[in-house]
Amino acid sequence: MKKTIVSIALSALAYMAHAGGIESLENFVRSAKSGKAEFTQVVTSPGKDGQVRTKTSTGTFEFSRPNRFRFAYNKPFQQTIVADGKTLWMHDVELNQVTSRSQEKVLGSTPAALIAASPDLGALRKDFDLQALPDSNGMQWVQATPKVKEGQLNNVKIGFKGNDLAALDITDGFGQRSQITFSKMELNTDIPAATFAFKPPVNADLVKQ
Repeated sequence: MKKTIVSIALSALAYMAHAGGIESLENFVRSAKSGKAEFTQVVTSPGKDGQVRTKTSTGTFEFSRPNRFRFAYNKPFQQTIVADGKTLWMHDVELNQVTSRSQEKVLGSTPAALIAASPDLGALRKDFDLQALPDSNGMQWVQATPKVKEGQLNNVKIGFKGNDLAALDITDGFGQRSQITFSKMELNTDIPAATFAFKPPVNADLVKQ
């Protein structure tokens, strides 16, 4: 009887610890209406020669619910990704190319939906299976797996420190892994609407998808 009670107690404690990631995600989605941070992204991908290749980028991230965000990559190459509520813009400065896509069609099962689009946990569960993971590296983690397998995303792990978004660990169907860590996160701060406005440069190649 004592062993049974102890087992139940330990199981309950383990569940509570693992549930921390789900609760952190719910709190973030519900309470974070806007935010900005700096980020470092490390992309690891398998090469054709069997060698693992890595690329590190840095930049800034801003979002405003609903459905507006901006990733500005500064190093090593300049690239901007902007969602203005209707259109997702991608501007590659080096290639002098702008790609535009319907935001409604592409954001449903993406990491961006997890952090900047969905209004609540119920909306997220329509597109993702959510699973709490054990705490690690001082963060609470939750894994989100798209219910629709047509996209390239396998899953994304979201890490939180308290109610602050701290990391994304993204794996795609090509064996590529993208680890994004956020720093200097400021939530519910005033972000000008112009931040999410994008106008293609006059001389850029425009590709509509």
